[in-house]
Amino acid sequence: MNVKFAIVTCSSTRSLEEDSAGARLEELIAQQGWTTLSRVVVKDDVDQIANAIVDGCDAGADVVLTCGGSGLSLADVTPEATRKVCDREVPGVAEAMRAYSMTKTHRAMLSRAICMQRGRVLVVNLPGSKKAAEENWEGIYDQFDHAVSMMAGEGHA
Repeated sequence: MNVKFAIVTCSSTRSLEEDSAGARLEELIAQQGWTTLSRVVVKDDVDQIANAIVDGCDAGADVVLTCGGSGLSLADVTPEATRKVCDREVPGVAEAMRAYSMTKTHRAMLSRAICMQRGRVLVVNLPGSKKAAEENWEGIYDQFDHAVSMMAGEGHA
């Protein structure tokens, strides 16, 4: 199955060229034989992030990965933007990311990252650092095929 992704990096300080976490996620997606449809950087702003998530969903992504903005800074508003445009929570994905990341650093418990569905699209909040984004990916990527099949109504494999 070719899972299609959109990557939305949420940062008021990085440009697309400086987005090492989003670039690494694009590489990890390609390593699985999957496709990145788009990769954008938007400011730490609820409406800009929400609009970018919707754009990724509307472009045909099966999974929208946000990158950054899920920490404790008052500027970190990615979970709020995700809730604004999504329908259903998928708490197990965020729980799995935190559990996996806790084996690397106890700071993982400070993450406010969430995972939700917007229709038949999975939206996953990942951290903004390259290292942390890759570690979180490692904890969940092997479930994307099944999740996409389930959202498409294909049932359990």
